[in-house]
Formats: sequence, C-alpha cells, structure tokens
Amino acid sequence: MQYYALAALLAGAIASPLPQDLDWAAIDSLEPVPSADIPVVNAAAAASTVSYAPAQAATSVAAAVQADPTDVTPKVKRDNSACATTPTSDDTDSAFTSNGDFSTAANGASAPAGYVQVYQNQAGSSQGIYGYMGYSVLPTYDVQQCSENCDAVLGCQSFNIYFERDPSVDPTSSCSNPPSETVIKCVYYGGPITSDSATNVGQWRDDFHVVIAGSNAYVNHSITEPDGYSGAVFLGNSAINAPLDCNGHDTYMGVKLFDSAPFDANLCATACSAQSDYNRAHPDSDGYFQTCQFFNTYVLYENNVAVGQYCSLYNETWAPSYATNDGQYRGDDHYTIGYSYSFSNSTGGADEPTSCS
Repeated sequence: MQYYALAALLAGAIASPLPQDLDWAAIDSLEPVPSADIPVVNAAAAASTVSYAPAQAATSVAAAVQADPTDVTPKVKRDNSACATTPTSDDTDSAFTSNGDFSTAANGASAPAGYVQVYQNQAGSSQGIYGYMGYSVLPTYDVQQCSENCDAVLGCQSFNIYFERDPSVDPTSSCSNPPSETVIKCVYYGGPITSDSATNVGQWRDDFHVVIAGSNAYVNHSITEPDGYSGAVFLGNSAINAPLDCNGHDTYMGVKLFDSAPFDANLCATACSAQSDYNRAHPDSDGYFQTCQFFNTYVLYENNVAVGQYCSLYNETWAPSYATNDGQYRGDDHYTIGYSYSFSNSTGGADEPTSCS
C-alpha cells in the first residue's frame, strides 16, 4: 500500500531556505493532515446480529391487522422501549466523568514494556495527532492488550485508551436522550501522541452528551533503523541545526516532507539514498556532487496540530549537541518539533570533508 506523498523526491538542486530554517514553501505545499473521525459506538450500530423479540413482534402484527385488515404487509413496529426520555439520576454526563472506578483504572495502569506514558486519567481523548490508524473496542480497560493491538498494527507508534459514554441506541427526534452505555476504546496512531493533545472532550448527539473519562496515552520510543542507516539517536523536541563545516561549507542538503501516515524513518532514508543516486548521475560542471550521509526526521506541529513528517538531509553526520532548533514562529503561528530522530548512512562512500589544517 502506498501511503505517503513526497515533496520533490528527486529534485536536482534542492532549493534551500535560510540555513535550516523551516522551509515554508514546502510546508505550504502539503495537504492538511486529516482529523481522525472516530465513530461514536452504540449497541445498535455495533451489534453483529439482529435482535428479535417474538412476543413483541406478534403484538405489533396483531395491532397492525386490527388497524387495517386489508394490509397484506403489516409492519412490525420498531421497539423503542430502550429509549428513556430522561436518563436516570445516575445516568448523566457528570456522573460518568466523576465515576471513581474509571479514575482508579486509569491511575492504576502501568506503561507497557517499550512505551512511555504521556498523560493519565484525562477527561478527553487525543486529537490533532499525526497518523490515525483506527481503533478497537475492548471488553475491559486493559492497557497491555491495547499495546499488543498497537504492536500488531504495522506502523503504530502510540495509542490512547479511554472510557466513553455512548448512546445505547441512535438518538432521534423521538428518542433524543436514550440510556447510555460505556464503551472502552483503544485508538492507534502512526505518530506520537503529545501530552497536550487530550482536547476531544466529547460531543452532543441530539440531547445525548458523549463524554470521556479515564483517558491514558502511551508512546513507543523505540524505532527501527532503516537498511543502510545506523546510530539512531532520539532528539526529543529539538532538531539538528548544523553549523558550517570546518572549511566553511554548508552540509545541509535540503528537506523532504511527507503528509500521510504513518511516521516512518525509512521514507527519509529512501529519500536520502535516492538523492545521493540522483546527484551522482548529475554532477556539476566541475564534476562535484554531494551524497546524503545523515538525516534528521521529526513530526512538525503548527499550534500543537501535526503538519507532517519533516526530513532534513545532510552530507555529514552531526552530534546530538547540535539539536538546538526547537521551532519557529511564523506570524502568530508557532511551529514546534516532536519525536525527533537522527540517523547516519552506514553503507560507506561518504563524502569525507577535506581535513582542516
């Protein structure tokens, strides 16, 4: 499955902005990352079989025949007995969000092996996260099971587990506030969930209030090194800002951007290697060309909402101490960095910088 879009993969001479400033032209060329549309689950929609109550059906048919004995297709009246005009005193949105059992489950959960907890026991689920990859409904609040489900989804890097107050039947004009049911959701992402992303606090469906409780989120900070690249370093919320080399030459080779899920370091590695191949085939008039020997990839955020995966390419490896770029402002918009990693080319054939005397 092809799940990425590449900005200028084989550009001959990569147009650079000011050295290692964010490339606004490239960023503007990206499509907005779509917001996750996680359906509200209710018993009627989620049921795998159709329930049938023969006694009620027979009563309905009898009434229909009595009403019109000439009707050859008497209708079975839909059973709306599950719909209560007003929830019971303990079936309210406030009772749900203050339920101590939900808090106990969330606060008692431990981070699964390989994962780091980014928030705990929130009243909202994550939104604005890069790389939505679907969800599951769990029978119990089981963080370990949720992590195993994430591990089984190729590309899943983080997950959000929470209790959700959902309607037991679809609200309608004649049933605008049905009794609730509790659904436990496990939502998967191909990028990192951030600590300030639990801002989806629910929605109204007619007169029924969907709310969230006990929301926990976890991120896997392990990453697979792409073939031909090694020395993976986690740089957190900062990006490489390399100086000129010892001869005063710029080692920065430009940027590649990806705007679809999931976050994948191999995309940057592929772009890095492909750029080297292209440059070898298209040297300048003096026979000179650069090869890509190092890249830094991260998720770029605009006002805490993911924009896409950013890849900065270099012809020389730089140490983590040069990860000093923690974002930029563009007018009132704040662009920040997260889930930043660097990798070095391990295949040989590097452009060794001329030694400095």
